[in-house]
Amino acid sequence: MAASQMQQDGMPQQTSIQPCRYKTGKTLGAGSYSVVKECVHIDTGRYYAAKVINKRLMAGREHMVRNEIAVLKRVSMGHQNILTLVDYFETMNNLYLVTDLALGGELFDRICRKGSYYESDAADLIRATLSAVAYLHDHGIVHRDLKPENLLFRTPEDNADLLIADFGLSRIMDEEQFHVLTTTCGTPGYMAPEIFKKSGHGKPVDVWAIGVITYFLLCGYTPFDRDSNLEEMQAILIADYSFTPLEYWRGVSLTAREFIKQCLTIDPRARMTAHQALSHPWVAGPAQEDGQDLLPTVKKNFNARRTLHAAIDTIRAINQLRAGGAAAMMDGALSNAPKGGAPALDAGGGGGGVDSGIAGMGRNGNGNGNNGGVGNGSSGLHHTMDSRGNAKGQTDEMIREQARRIQETQHGLWQGRR
Repeated sequence: MAASQMQQDGMPQQTSIQPCRYKTGKTLGAGSYSVVKECVHIDTGRYYAAKVINKRLMAGREHMVRNEIAVLKRVSMGHQNILTLVDYFETMNNLYLVTDLALGGELFDRICRKGSYYESDAADLIRATLSAVAYLHDHGIVHRDLKPENLLFRTPEDNADLLIADFGLSRIMDEEQFHVLTTTCGTPGYMAPEIFKKSGHGKPVDVWAIGVITYFLLCGYTPFDRDSNLEEMQAILIADYSFTPLEYWRGVSLTAREFIKQCLTIDPRARMTAHQALSHPWVAGPAQEDGQDLLPTVKKNFNARRTLHAAIDTIRAINQLRAGGAAAMMDGALSNAPKGGAPALDAGGGGGGVDSGIAGMGRNGNGNGNNGGVGNGSSGLHHTMDSRGNAKGQTDEMIREQARRIQETQHGLWQGRR
C-alpha cells in the first residue's frame, strides 16, 4: 500500500506516493467511519495505534480530522499525560492518524481490576489529568470531551502514565478569548451548563468535566443521572446534584466534596481554572490517609449502571415498536421474541440498535462509552444525546424489580403480536 504525505494542516499535498511504512494488525476499536488498529512500523518494529478514517464515510467532515491533527501536533511530546501523534498520512480511500499505543486500558476498567481503591488513588488520577488539562489550556486548547473512557494508561504496569486521548472535539482558541465556541458537543453527562445554553464556552468546560469525573471516581455513578435526557440537561443547568445516598459517600472526605463543588460551579467565570484546581488541598495537599476502601461501592454502582443501561435500551426499543416500528419491521411475518438484555449497538454508536435515532450512544461490551462524543466523527463515534447510563446508587433489589417489570413488558408485547 502506498501513501501520500500530508501538509501541516492535515490536507494532502500534490500527490507524492511513498511506500507504506506500517503494517496494520488487530482491531482495537471501531466507530461510525473509523476503526482503530494496532500497527507496527516496518523499519523499527515499534508498535502504535492507527486510527483509520474512511474518506467516503466522513465526507464533508474532513475539518474534524484537520482539527484533531492540528491539536495533536501542537501538544504532542509536550506532556507525559497526553497521547502523542506519531505520524499521519493518507491513501486513496483512508486517512491514517498514528499515535502511541496505550496498552494499559481505560481508566475505569483499570480501577475495577484493582484489589483495593482509596480516595488517595482517585486524587492521584485527577492530579495527573489536571496537569495535562492545564498544559492544554496553557497552549490555547480546550479538550471538550473529557470523560473516563478517554483516559487511558500507557502500559499495564501499576505506575504507568495516564493519558488523555481523543482530541476529535478539541479546539485551538485565541489566548484570553472566552466566548468563542458555541457548538453543542461532548458527552452529555459530562457537559457544562454553558454548552447547553449555547452562550459561548471555552476552557472552563474541561474543569466542569473534571468535577463530574471526580464524582464518578468516588462512587461509581455520575452526579446528574436522570430518567430522561431532558431531565439530565435541566439538572446540569442548575447544578442539581447531591452526595447521596449517604451510604456511598460516608467514606469520602469533605475536602473531596468541596473540590467537586468548586468544579461544578454554574458560572464558568467563578469556576476554578485548571491551575487553581491543581492547587486545591484535595489535589495538592499531603497524601490522603487510606480510609475506607471505595472499590466495593464503586464496582457495585458501576455494575448497577450497566444493568440499568440494558433496561433503558430495551424499554426504548419496545416503545418504538409499539409506536409503529414493529409493523414495518415485521411486515406481517412472525418475529422471534427479543433476547434478554438490550438491543445490540454497533461498536461505534450512531446508528446501532433498534432505536438508533434515540439511543445511538456507542458502548463497548462492558457498557462503557467508547472514545467520542456528540458529533465526534473523527473519533469514530457519532453520538446522539444519551450518555446517562448511571444507576445513581440503585440497590440490588431495585435493579431486580426493574428487570422483572421489563420481562413482563416484553412478554406482554410479544404475546400480543402473535
